[in-house]
Amino acid sequence: MSSSDNELRSRLTALTRDLVLIPSTDSRPRERKRCFEFLQNHLEQGEGIRTDYFESRGYHSMVVRPDGVDEPDVLLCGHIDVIEHSDPDCYHSKLNEGRIYGPGTGDMKGQIAILVELHRALHTAHPGLSLGLALTSDEERGGFDGIRYLIDEVGLRCGVAIIPDGGSLNDVTTEEKGVLHAQVMRSGHEAHAARPWLGDNALESLIQSLSRLRDHFDQYWPSESIEEQVNHWFPTCSITICSTENTTPNRIPEKATAVLDIRFPPPYSVESVISQVRDVLGPECLLQPLMTAEPTHLDPDPLFCKATEEMTGNSVRLVRASGGSDGRFFRQQGIPVNLSRPLVGNLHAVDEWIEIDSMVRYYRVCESYIRQRLAISINGMG
Repeated sequence: MSSSDNELRSRLTALTRDLVLIPSTDSRPRERKRCFEFLQNHLEQGEGIRTDYFESRGYHSMVVRPDGVDEPDVLLCGHIDVIEHSDPDCYHSKLNEGRIYGPGTGDMKGQIAILVELHRALHTAHPGLSLGLALTSDEERGGFDGIRYLIDEVGLRCGVAIIPDGGSLNDVTTEEKGVLHAQVMRSGHEAHAARPWLGDNALESLIQSLSRLRDHFDQYWPSESIEEQVNHWFPTCSITICSTENTTPNRIPEKATAVLDIRFPPPYSVESVISQVRDVLGPECLLQPLMTAEPTHLDPDPLFCKATEEMTGNSVRLVRASGGSDGRFFRQQGIPVNLSRPLVGNLHAVDEWIEIDSMVRYYRVCESYIRQRLAISINGMG
């Protein structure tokens, strides 16, 4: 590793660890604001750069562009929000065996450090470069007040978006499954729990309905063990929340609710999946969609794949993702999305990690890609 890479390694490690100390979760709007202010201090080092702030329903976004450039050719995108953990004092990091461990390191405080450093360094070397940066604060809850708002309501556009929130260093994502988050409600009749024959237990009825739904989605599972990128491309349904209004143990609940997280590849659509789920649950259950997204083809730039192979020395694998990203909002406007990232693990756990050397390599991949793409554009050859 060269001396410049060693210096970069130190800068990325320090910035990531500083960002982890800010618990920018959904329940902490002041911490999300503090995170933006912290990043603004880093970005203000460059001249000829303007920063615009936007807000939708309490969720802020920051867009950084050169003066006079409203539609940058390359837009770096990330989110500063991280997952909520039950221990409020867990938001710190440690170094071990070349990795940074801590909540949000891999999703995506480490990547935010890369994007900020990349934006700062390239604009210092090439003032006025057609390179922008968009940071949002609601990706973990769907991105509707972040990237969707910026694209649909503000009119943000770009030539291509780089989003380091999926795939891996040499895995460039081409497809993402569709998403249905929905609440299921079932009603019954309350009674004393010692005399269950007098009531209609909404929770027990809901469990039976959910069991039928589980059996329905089991038909899609392969008979062999599931391996990512081998046989994971099928519809799935996870029950993530189940609750009643009860506060005492001796009352049969009148109402019960559950929340579903359903993922599905083409040819399924939001409409066809909702229809399936309603048919299986039956008319006794009320289904209320909370967030939906169609399956998405990301159309990555072949030049990004070429830059990845050049800078890592390894072949690129084009992959399909079980999860989703903010990339779908760009694709609705026909904007290509380059979706890969450094090596990460244990995502959404307290011991989440990101490998430091892969952060440097991912930085060099993006740097090489941007230099090649914008040099072509600047020379009028693209």
